[in-house]
Amino acid sequence: MGTIVISGTVVLVVLGFQNPVWWLAAVAVLFLYMQYGHSPSSTSSRGASSGGAPGGGSGGGSGLMPGSYRAYRDRRDKQARWERRYRRERPLESRRQAREKGK
Repeated sequence: MGTIVISGTVVLVVLGFQNPVWWLAAVAVLFLYMQYGHSPSSTSSRGASSGGAPGGGSGGGSGLMPGSYRAYRDRRDKQARWERRYRRERPLESRRQAREKGK
């Protein structure tokens, strides 16, 4: 994908010598690629998820971003750790919240 974007940008720059609007298009293409198409973390998570566990990465319906579920799981686990820590360090507040939630 990166090769296509680079070659397209070069073509737009060459066309820009006759019409400078093409230079703006080249800048826009590079900006959009860096903003939405280029993701360095997705390449590393792809390699980590495909060979780790048995059957990892070969499931159907993995979606557009293969690392998104792993990131979700990491965020969920981190949030659960913080909640357990909060309950452990402030037992009275956590009981009060549990009573208020039950009402």
